[in-house]
Amino acid sequence: MEKVKIYTDGACKGNPGPGGYGCIIVRDGKTRELKGGRKETTNNIMEMTAAIVALQHLKKPSEVELTTDSQYLVRGMTEWINGWIRKSWVNASKQPVKNKDLWQELLRLSEHHKIKWIWVRGHNGHPENERADVLANEGLADLY
Repeated sequence: MEKVKIYTDGACKGNPGPGGYGCIIVRDGKTRELKGGRKETTNNIMEMTAAIVALQHLKKPSEVELTTDSQYLVRGMTEWINGWIRKSWVNASKQPVKNKDLWQELLRLSEHHKIKWIWVRGHNGHPENERADVLANEGLADLY
């Protein structure tokens, strides 16, 4: 399996409000940066979108280290998702899971890869996380 490192971040001005995502894909010594945005979104949606966009760019099954500063994303994919599925997409508060469509897409994309979900503290000097943050904010700024 090809080894790939992915770094992602999302940004939002207001929550909800305009937002952006950024992701960095590193494989075979090459780096690819991607960014984008939406005029009306949430920070969590942008965090998830960054991971989805990056994983969609992998054309063959890969061993992935995906690093993000979103505990929501990491915990959702490593701790919560199996319970949500067992409970028909209802959370611990007996409410429908927010962003179900995005969680389902992440789950679908994850089936093709072996993914290690890694959380890092945001804005704490992690070079790739800082760069993903810049890309997310550029994606937001590109909306205007």
